[in-house]
Amino acid sequence: MRFGDFPFLRYLPFLIAGILLGKLFPLQSLLSPSLGLLGSIWMTYLIFLVKKNLTFRPPFALLAYTQLILLGFGLSLWNQKTKAESPTPFSTNSLGYLAEAQKFDSEKPNSRENLVRILAIKDSTGWKRGDGKVLVYHQDSLQIRPGDLLFISKIPEEISPTSYPDEFDYRAFLAKKGISYRQFIGENLRVMDSLPHESWRFGMDRLRNFFSESIEAKVPSSDARQIAQALLLGQKENLDKTLRNSYAETGTMHILAVSGLHVGIIYLVLLFPLRLIKLKGKPEKMYLIAVIAIIWIYAALTGLSPSVVRASTMFSLFSLGQMRQRRPSIWNILAFSAMIMIAWDPDVLFEIGFQLSYAAVAGIVALQPLIVRWWLPPNRVLEYLWQLAAVSIAAQLATFPLSVYYFHLFPTYFLFANLVVVPLAFLIMAVGLPFLAFSWVWGVGDVLGWAIDGLIRVQIWTAEFFQSLPFGSLDRLTISISGMLLVWVLLLIWGNWEWGDRRKFTALFLMVWAVWIGEGIIRESSKPARSLWVFAGEKGLLLELQSGDQTLSWNQSFPLDQLSFSIDPNRVQEGRSCFPEPLEAVFLDSIFRVPGYDFSFSVDQKRIFWNKEKPKSIRYFQGNEVESGQIAESIVIDETGFRVIF
Repeated sequence: MRFGDFPFLRYLPFLIAGILLGKLFPLQSLLSPSLGLLGSIWMTYLIFLVKKNLTFRPPFALLAYTQLILLGFGLSLWNQKTKAESPTPFSTNSLGYLAEAQKFDSEKPNSRENLVRILAIKDSTGWKRGDGKVLVYHQDSLQIRPGDLLFISKIPEEISPTSYPDEFDYRAFLAKKGISYRQFIGENLRVMDSLPHESWRFGMDRLRNFFSESIEAKVPSSDARQIAQALLLGQKENLDKTLRNSYAETGTMHILAVSGLHVGIIYLVLLFPLRLIKLKGKPEKMYLIAVIAIIWIYAALTGLSPSVVRASTMFSLFSLGQMRQRRPSIWNILAFSAMIMIAWDPDVLFEIGFQLSYAAVAGIVALQPLIVRWWLPPNRVLEYLWQLAAVSIAAQLATFPLSVYYFHLFPTYFLFANLVVVPLAFLIMAVGLPFLAFSWVWGVGDVLGWAIDGLIRVQIWTAEFFQSLPFGSLDRLTISISGMLLVWVLLLIWGNWEWGDRRKFTALFLMVWAVWIGEGIIRESSKPARSLWVFAGEKGLLLELQSGDQTLSWNQSFPLDQLSFSIDPNRVQEGRSCFPEPLEAVFLDSIFRVPGYDFSFSVDQKRIFWNKEKPKSIRYFQGNEVESGQIAESIVIDETGFRVIF
């Protein structure tokens, strides 16, 4: 692959560089100058375009790349400015608020969940216009529907920030969706009005709910209904944790997230009649326009996730190229779709789904042809299986650095599981689409629902079988950003070794390899020989002593079910064992004394004392950040915790 042959692939890195600069230097004062400079460059283009007889010609390539960087920088700053607007705050004299429901109720173990948008806030002086979204949980028998106007006579609470380093930031996750509050309102629902049928805004919600009710009514088993909701409609909120783990640990979780695979299946199904009828001219163009419309309707129906938008954009561009009797480059289409999504929302660049989706497609396009050449199957059946295996291997090679970085997990049997699960997903989609269209027809919906149920049961059994095998997944894995870059550089070199400049490839590899080695040396040399981690919470306390490769732990009523999502991410990131040995201590006069170590712990005072020498440093937890603190003779354990480095 020659990089210069794909213009949009050349432009994309410069746009991304501008976005990253905007994140690194979020100075709103630079927004106007950057836009002014961008306009000046455009004026320069226009001047030299009109006056072609000028002897001086500016470096147009440099100007083009500069304006892409400026465009990304300006988009990033503008995006931060618009999203920095805080929702209307509630005051101590607030009496309640008027809100509009945004979706249908979703079932939770002990309640129902809904999302409402604040319209107005009532206090002792009257009504004031409000803004913001609230996740509400209720136990009322009344079902909330999109467009319902509710008066809630309680004040919602803000989403709590993270307490410990490396913990999943649920507050930031909801903030990206514009959600700032949550609230449990029990059975005190008060619906003021209902306008669900008069608002076109909730048309897709009503259609999605209709299909969801059809699945609930026609698909017999509970597990199959959950998978059908996720696979056909992109609704994973109510997916059982056991089912989720079965797919995640076998490398088939992408089946449950409506993505490019699902859109591709729909695209192939819709294009199949075109091959049989062989339309030409205007009828063909009209049919392709209808295909594009159906794809985008499905994308909206399933929630417009980054992977679905990427696939819908790419297939739309393919269809437009087919209308003009052209076959555009997959690399240009991939890069162009990414530029459109980034320009629309620069923050999408930092979403896991966006990164995984584009990495998977890039890996398939670049590596699958090379992998296919490893073996020449003797018959068509083996050839089909080998083609499918090559796609799975290519996608896994390109995405496994991200999977390890974010999820610390690598599925061992992903290849064999995907050989069964992916064809089953194709069959489920092939049956599921007619089911969604004709589930209202008497008899037809029941037969198709029964078929979906059987196929999904086989798929679930397959995932559980591979999950049950020994060494089914490698977990607790870590990788640095330089390590990810090194893997991708190796894949890039492999994909282009035959026709690329091998001397440049070798130099690039040595440079990235040196950065990776240097980062590892710096990290190991700066790692303290001994440190004490103190995790405090409302319900308990956890002390962990890290001494070399050994991890010792003492738990005083810290909730065990909270360890996996609150403490384990930090353990993995810092190289501590997720299964530490018990910390042995001597209890004397309400004080725990740890033999061989330089600290004691007072249970009554909730204070840690230094036995001999003070530690080198103390770093207090501030959510995902740590801040250095003053070293005293002793330290009181606060509500979150701290790290002591000896």
